[in-house]
Amino acid sequence: MSDTTTGLQEKKTGKDLYSYQKGAINKIFKSFEDAREDYHLLYQLPTGGGKTVIFSEIVRQYLKHHNRKVLVMTHRIELCKQTSTMLTGFGVDNKVVDSKANLDDQDKYSCFVAMVETLNNRLNEDKLDISDIGLVIIDEAHYNSFTKLFKFFEKSFILGVTATPLSSNIKLPMKDNYDELIVGETIESLIENEFLARAEVFAYNMGLTSLEVGSNGDYTVKSSEDLYTNSNMLSQLLQAYEKHSKGKKTLIFNNGINTSLHVYDTFRSAGYPIAHLDNTATKKQRKQILQWFKETPDAILTSVSILTTGFDEPTVDTIILNRATKSLTLYYQMIGRGSRILKNKSTFNVIDLGNNYHRFGPWGADLDWQKIFNSPDYYMDKLLNDEDIENKFRHEMPEELRAEFANSEEVYFDIKETYKDSVRKGESSKVVLERSIAQHAKICIENSEDVYDAIALAKMLGDDIDHRIQSYAKCISRSTYNFLSWLKDDYRKKLNTYLRENFDAKFEEIHGRPPE
Repeated sequence: MSDTTTGLQEKKTGKDLYSYQKGAINKIFKSFEDAREDYHLLYQLPTGGGKTVIFSEIVRQYLKHHNRKVLVMTHRIELCKQTSTMLTGFGVDNKVVDSKANLDDQDKYSCFVAMVETLNNRLNEDKLDISDIGLVIIDEAHYNSFTKLFKFFEKSFILGVTATPLSSNIKLPMKDNYDELIVGETIESLIENEFLARAEVFAYNMGLTSLEVGSNGDYTVKSSEDLYTNSNMLSQLLQAYEKHSKGKKTLIFNNGINTSLHVYDTFRSAGYPIAHLDNTATKKQRKQILQWFKETPDAILTSVSILTTGFDEPTVDTIILNRATKSLTLYYQMIGRGSRILKNKSTFNVIDLGNNYHRFGPWGADLDWQKIFNSPDYYMDKLLNDEDIENKFRHEMPEELRAEFANSEEVYFDIKETYKDSVRKGESSKVVLERSIAQHAKICIENSEDVYDAIALAKMLGDDIDHRIQSYAKCISRSTYNFLSWLKDDYRKKLNTYLRENFDAKFEEIHGRPPE
């Protein structure tokens, strides 16, 4: 057993700190003592590891040993209030610099907590004296909104804290603003030592090639809404919930208010207890909804990114990613909302309907944060695009449909491999669809007593046929809407014709007897 693991297993001591948190504080202070006064240090620790506890103790110790002041910056008002409360709990008197704050008494305080935009306004108006700020702490440091304020703190030690040291803007890498990264405990280590719950992931293979990427490097709200509000996607979401999370407290993340409202209507119509929350809700509405969510064991809350930070509800049992993202940070933040541990909760479910698992790998995988910090482009360039991800999918029949073909050992047909084989043999590409039709006919006949049964089964194969046609179209590099529509119609007609003309002979070949 490693020293780290041994330390992790010790319970809290002293000022409510775990030993791994104490170790982090010692590392940070050592860096602080050895560096120049304007050094920029970044500290990484997973969501749920206690970043606020760590930097609150750092503030307490700093003020005790240094005759200079501290400023803590956040990007959300909720985080401002939570941070202020935590600091107070550590015996640090602090003043929240919000839009309503009266700064006439600022001389009485040695610690300030401010939201980035409010602070920017106050500093530009010269209303806050920062001449004696020796330490600046930045929460959720991966957001780039903070960097515009660095010019005000050229003689301050800056400590950024984040769960994911990857900038929210790929054009503004964190290594350009921070001199060094200190990596904290891994998610796996925190799970093994019962500080975080383990995620059990149910990743669905989704067709997302219609999504478009915007100027910020992530999928646009419009293309996401167009896809995730269609009836098939909403139906798949409901089925996934019923299969893996029915009766459990569930948090659903969407990309777009319209999608979340569609989700709300879908679940409400199905009779499930659900609420919708987005950034247009008033403080009172937000408080009421979150209180209801907390108190209701089987509550479902559908939201739009608003709960990715500054929200802590340990009773969440399931996270549903009803969206795709290209942001590793957002992926980790969303899943992290379910990772809080309780006495009767050591695992939680993640239902992924955005190919995020295929894109980033498991939450808690052993990522090399130093390499990501130093070479973010290299990491991002290695991520698979949607087409590459989907090319690796093996299309599986839904369980209910598969049950209709119970007599067939195998129902899968590999279009891509069949196409490659036909090219090697110098055959025409049309043999690929002919072989596919013959295989579809075979599984229909294997599970039928007469031709009418077989044709009825063939009608159920709509999605399977569409998937094969799309795979074939990619192979031959022809994918116009009209061509695909014609190919799908033609395939269905040929399959029915094949069944009518060959049913008796194929039935006898399969069953060793003629049909009755």
